[in-house]
Amino acid sequence: MKEIKYDKYYWQSAKIRLRPMLPEDWEESYYNMFDSEARRKLQYQIELPTSLELEQEGVNKFVNFNTETNRYMFTIETLDGTNVGALNLNSIDERNGTFSIGMQVGRDYRGKGYGTAAMRILLRYAFFERRLNKYYGSVLETNIASPTMLKKVGCVQEGVQRQMVYTDGRYHDIILYGLTKEEFIENEKKFQDLSLRKE
Repeated sequence: MKEIKYDKYYWQSAKIRLRPMLPEDWEESYYNMFDSEARRKLQYQIELPTSLELEQEGVNKFVNFNTETNRYMFTIETLDGTNVGALNLNSIDERNGTFSIGMQVGRDYRGKGYGTAAMRILLRYAFFERRLNKYYGSVLETNIASPTMLKKVGCVQEGVQRQMVYTDGRYHDIILYGLTKEEFIENEKKFQDLSLRKE
């Protein structure tokens, strides 16, 4: 097979590439299930213990963009092919043009900009290829990393749902974020300007 040239590939940035979830991705997913605090911030609860079989089954549900799941599940990998996390496009409402995105960057790869780069690619796809108009999402109040990333891509805090989640012995607020297509375009212009200044 010829060597793939990625220089004009839509699903890639200077940091990462998005690809379909594959059966072998269960191993990284399993590894990250033992980071209970990160999983609490993602799922808003402590999950029951997992097993190799459960993780394999879970990943296999989403392999190769299984349309029955109503989620487009991607694996985030570095340009050398290292699996660093996963994200998905979900809750698509075609009538109202709204959608959400879920993401987990692996515990060994956080703080390197992989999540932000992946989010930018998927937002661009949702806004410019799927004709969607607004991203919406929420984070647990104890989650510091996700709001930082959301603000980098242009999201605006829209509200607080007070004492919505019970975990770790108390009730927690949920912080709501949103991003319209117009806001994304404006933020991307600023991002491009900053990138050009650094070169």
